Amino acid sequence: MTTQKKMPPFDETNPRVFMDIQIGSRPIKKVIFELFANKVPKTAENFRALCTGEKNTPYEIKHYKGIIFHKILREFMAQSGDFEKGDGTGGKSIYGEKFKDENFLIPHSKAGTLSMANTGENSNASQF
Repeated sequence: MTTQKKMPPFDETNPRVFMDIQIGSRPIKKVIFELFANKVPKTAENFRALCTGEKNTPYEIKHYKGIIFHKILREFMAQSGDFEKGDGTGGKSIYGEKFKDENFLIPHSKAGTLSMANTGENSNASQF
């Protein structure tokens, strides 16, 4: 029997989004993300809009629906967000190819911290 963990308190002013995770066709878990729009508004809006798919067009895919986790390092991290190639070499932001780093105010000090993956300074896109 599994027990539900209580969600930690969150800032009511920050948006929350979710992803339903599955392995093959088997549903595994709904993951809920609080997006720190109060600290990184542009980054939070990029992730939120890619979750909802609202920036998607008939000519350009800009959403996370159906994407895979292309890199999983046991007990460390899972990486996804490449809706172009699915292998970690693609992806775009809602602002264009890439966008600049906002700041580094939120430490990566505990499990469950959501981060954008990038290829260096000012190279944020869709991967997380």
